[in-house]
Parts: sequence; structure tokens; C-alpha cells
Amino acid sequence: MTKQVALILSGCGVYDGSEIYETTLTMLRLDQLGIVYECFAPDIDQHHVINHSTGEEMDETRNVLVESARLARGKARPLDELSVDDFDALILPGGFGAAKNLSNFAVKGADLEVVEGLRAAVQPFHEEGKPIGVMCIAPVMVPQLLGQGISVTVGSDASVAGAISAQGGLHKSCEVTDIVIDAANRVITTPAYMLAERISEAAEGIFKLVDRIDGWITDDQAREADKQN
Repeated sequence: MTKQVALILSGCGVYDGSEIYETTLTMLRLDQLGIVYECFAPDIDQHHVINHSTGEEMDETRNVLVESARLARGKARPLDELSVDDFDALILPGGFGAAKNLSNFAVKGADLEVVEGLRAAVQPFHEEGKPIGVMCIAPVMVPQLLGQGISVTVGSDASVAGAISAQGGLHKSCEVTDIVIDAANRVITTPAYMLAERISEAAEGIFKLVDRIDGWITDDQAREADKQN
């Protein structure tokens, strides 16, 4: 059976959008496993635009969906078109877009709110028990998106871990090459570039995350096939 995974992006570029290496590594591993994927992003203006050469804010406006399409080779759809019925699992790569465009964590800290439409897109996957993968800084949104008491990791960053705990989440420290699995909630997280110093380090954890999601989808499809027989 075909496996299909949705990716939610937040722009293009580590400082103001989705982390490019994290997203590309996710796409690569999905493709290597023969999993079809599709990208979605909110059709909104970015929080701001960062010059990635200097780290300085630029006096211009960019659209999150348009920028995400850069990363998806033109194939990105508006977030409100994402339907849980069309996919077996969901993955949210990191990058500061998660903290600036998908949420306002960069401004509000533990009092963050997620962007309109994100919870409505993500919660149905959790309600139906479909696997959800989250990486880098994006796990800080998990308590707002999925509820309290879910184990996640951002690696070892004390301030972000504290924000997760303050929202009722459970943070577990983790090496960059590993993953944290909350089997009861079917949520998998990995630190990626919260800790990675080399792309190969990020790849190891991200590949483990995607591999585990692949395994869960296989199990789900096998159970569904048994029901139909």
C-alpha cells in the first residue's frame, strides 16, 4: 500500500522559516523509503525577514507559503487544504519559522500561541492516532497543538525545555543523533539543529524519526488489512 506523509513548513531558511537541511533530509529519507510526501504552509506574511548572510532584519515582507514553495520546488499547498484523511502521518521540521511564523514563541516564550489554522490541521492526526514527527525547536508547540503530558525533546536547551514544562509538556534530554518516542501519543521528536554541528549528525536523528514513522505506518496498514479480510 502507498504511504503518504504531510509536511508542514514555515518558510525557507533557518532564521525566519523552515530549516532547509532538516526539511531536505526529511524529504530524502521519505523518498528513500518510497513514501509519498506533500508540503503545506500557512498563507500568511512572515514575522520578519532575516538576511542570512548578516543575521540582520531586512525591510521587506515575504509570504510563508510562497517561501515554503521555494523549499518544496514549487509544490506547497495552503495549510487549510491539509486533510488528515489524505495522509498516514505528519512531520513538522524545525527552523525559527516554527517560533516566529507557526507560533509566536520567539516573542511570547512559554505564553506562546500557535498561528490560526495550525491546531485544526494537526490535532486530527493525534485524535486518529496517526504518527506525528516534530524536530528542532518545533516541539515547543506540542503542548499547544496536542495537549499536556506528551514527552518531547529539543535536545538539552534549558530555556526551551523550561518553556515546554511550563506549558504542561514533558521534556526529555536527547543526543542529536537520537529520538524521543512517546508511544502512547505516537509522537516522535529529535533535536536536529538545536544541537547539530554537522549535517550528518542531524541526518542520523532525522532518519531515525522517519524510519520509526515508516514502521508505525506499516503496522497501521497491516491492521487495516486484517480488518478487511
